[in-house]
Amino acid sequence: MNLPIGIIDSGVGGLTVAREIMRQLPRETIYYLGDTARCPYGPRQADEVKAFTWELTRYLQQYNIKMLVIACNTATAVVLNEIQNELDIPVIGVIDPGARSAIKQTKNNKIGVLGTVGTIKSEAYDYALRSIHQKVEVSSLACPKFVPIVESGEYEGQTATKVVEETLAGLKDSDIDTLILGCTHYPLLQPKIQSYLGEHVEIINSGDETAREVSTILHFRNLYNKQTDIPEHRFFTTGSSTIFSRIALKWLQLEKIDIESIHL
Repeated sequence: MNLPIGIIDSGVGGLTVAREIMRQLPRETIYYLGDTARCPYGPRQADEVKAFTWELTRYLQQYNIKMLVIACNTATAVVLNEIQNELDIPVIGVIDPGARSAIKQTKNNKIGVLGTVGTIKSEAYDYALRSIHQKVEVSSLACPKFVPIVESGEYEGQTATKVVEETLAGLKDSDIDTLILGCTHYPLLQPKIQSYLGEHVEIINSGDETAREVSTILHFRNLYNKQTDIPEHRFFTTGSSTIFSRIALKWLQLEKIDIESIHL
């Protein structure tokens, strides 16, 4: 079925999920909408996050998407179930796939979770992890400075290094052996996070597992695109397209990209 897969996020972070879907499912067309004008979602009230997420969802629905991926952990925690119940297409989030992957990887059942204030406060990962393994020990940490660093495009510099080290100081000597990046912005900081915590900590990027779940659902529902034409991806942002374009081109390894600025 040659219809697009919709991906929504609070900003550029969901590109980490889009990249994995594009890599694992190269025939599929992606329509991505990042709400960069109102990013970050993490510090916002749940009702506001819910309203914004529904606006993004309704916008992409006009393009007859065959599946929706909510690539924002905060939005997933707040409104995933509601949107799943309302829409007649498959809707998936990023929390359960990341939790399953972490449980598979951990050897000592001690898992760290990095997330926005909203995601950590919701305890969505705690619930997801313990629903799989009741005795897992979860150490959660809110990282409010991470998203602004990524959205500004400064995630490779010395400022980012300092922010990562200051934020993660409390986890440096912990005994976690697995760490979930509980925000899709955070994989852009993964090299710095890995360097600071050490190679003994297995870092889970939920984008990989989410892409596998997308593939499984497409197969089960016979929704795969069977055509061989090169997909024409589209990207939308509610803010400036300049920084979005720079990050997207580098992260997705594309020579050019079609980005449209929109108003909701």
